[in-house]
Formats: sequence, structure tokens, C-alpha cells
Amino acid sequence: MNRTRNSPFRSPDGLTERAQRKGVELPPAPEGTTSPSTTTPGHRLRVRYAKRGRMRFASHRDIARALERALRRASVPVAFSQGFSPHPKISYTGAAPTGVASEAEYLELTLAEERPPESVRAGLDAAMPDGIDIVEAVEARTPGLADRLQASLWMVELAGVGPDDAAEAVAAYMAADSVEVERVTKKGRRRFDTRSAVVDIDVSGDTAEPEPEGRHAAYAILRMVVRHTQPAVRPDDVLTGLRRVADLAPPSSTSMTRLAQGPLDEPTGAIADPLTVDRTDARATNPGTADPYAEERRDNAPQPSASTTGLSQ
Repeated sequence: MNRTRNSPFRSPDGLTERAQRKGVELPPAPEGTTSPSTTTPGHRLRVRYAKRGRMRFASHRDIARALERALRRASVPVAFSQGFSPHPKISYTGAAPTGVASEAEYLELTLAEERPPESVRAGLDAAMPDGIDIVEAVEARTPGLADRLQASLWMVELAGVGPDDAAEAVAAYMAADSVEVERVTKKGRRRFDTRSAVVDIDVSGDTAEPEPEGRHAAYAILRMVVRHTQPAVRPDDVLTGLRRVADLAPPSSTSMTRLAQGPLDEPTGAIADPLTVDRTDARATNPGTADPYAEERRDNAPQPSASTTGLSQ
């Protein structure tokens, strides 16, 4: 996407950020606004957000720009780095690829002033474009969020592929010792193994008769737990591996969604919520403090799985 610095954020179908704005229309974001303090230790928050609908096609840079505008519009006092070119102290971890939806993206904010996490969450959510939803914000009370993001649970929908054919291909893939694929990375074209990163794949779906007008009624759903490795193994890499070992080639484009990412329990393949430890530490620090958002957070939190098989039931 080619845009000047002052041009509005545009979605893949050409809608401006203002046209997609949630709720009432907001005033333009002032450019060049900096934090009132860049030298004092800041107040760190950890934020989970979702990338849904058309916004799955937004690049990481697009989302970063939209967030910086939302911070200004919501009057969130984000801290800035020092030097000739200050930039907001925002750290992204484990961002999903462009074209992939996600229910579990994470970032860290450093604020120049202490603010209630729920107030920051609500303000940012109202100021972000439709399709980028700020789900939760908690205080960063423990170190090492990036280290906790050890694996992801992905859901891949294969239109036009029957569950039996998908299950046969998955069985061949999981039985292989190594399944190498090629992909162009920042370091050029690389060849790497995908099989070692895959913990488990579960298959479900529907085997209905084909519908008229060329639409595919049969479809398979893959739920796969994939470790975070270097180079990163993405769900489309696993699909390439399935094509190599079992000639599984969906007749139409696939839909991919990250359902969760966090600490991995190797024996069971379960993925836990990475923010649980921050909430636990908060309750230990303030045992008498009631949490008015606990019930809503439980409803919205990524659900840990005992296994991929358990999730599909």
C-alpha cells in the first residue's frame, strides 16, 4: 500500500479508516504528539487484540499506524523513546501473517502516566478501525511475555476438501520424520522442515453433496498446534507440506485463524493463556480488590485446550 504520512489508513477494499470507525466520528489525530515524559520509568500494560474480517488483510505496519493514531485519539499518554526521532514505546510479539485472522495478538505499551487498564482498553477499542478489536489490557506485573508465546493453535478451513481426504493426508504428514518446504523470507529463499514444529493436527468438517453454481459444500477443518520456531512455521507452510506428502490441494482459497497462542504443555499439547500469570500476580498483590471485569474477561479469553481433539468436540 502506498500512502503518504498524512493519508488516512485504507483497508484492502479502499475504505478509509474514518469510514470504518467504531461508534461516533472522532476528530483527526494530531501528528507529532509526544508524551509529556520520556525519561521516567513508565507504566507497562499488556494488550490482547483480535484481527477479524477484512482487517485480516491489513499488514503489521498498517495495524501499527492505526494503533498509534488510536492512542492519540483516545488521549492515552504513551511514553516515547529519547533521541532525535522519538517513537512510542510499543512492543509487538508474535504477529500473525498478513491475510490471516487472529483472536490472540499481543503487544506491550509503556505509558508515561498510570492509567486503569480497562480505561485504556475501552478508549483504544473505540478509536480503532472496525475489525481490530482490543479485547483485554492488564498490567505487566511479570517479565517475559515473549518467552511465554511458545506455540499457536490455528484453525484452517479447507473448502472443497472432504474430512476423510484431509484425515488421510494429515495421517501421512504426521507419520513423516521430516517434511521440508521452501518459502521466501527476509533472508531470501529458505528451505526448512515443518514437521518438527507441529505438535498435533485434528480434522473435522462436513461431507455434504456439492452445491449448485460451483460452490463447495464439503469442507474440512484442521485445528493444528504449531510451536514457535526459527524460521517460523506458519499454517500455510503446513498446507504446503500436506501437498508434498499427500497431494492435498484445496480447489479454492483457505481461511486461516489463530485461536490462541501462549505457553505450551508438551505432554498434552495444551496452550495456556499467557496473561494468566499477570492476573494472578495482581490478585496476590491486592487480595482485597474486587475485579469488576473478571466475568467478561473469562468469556473473552482464549480457551486453553487439553488437546486439539478436545477442541473439535
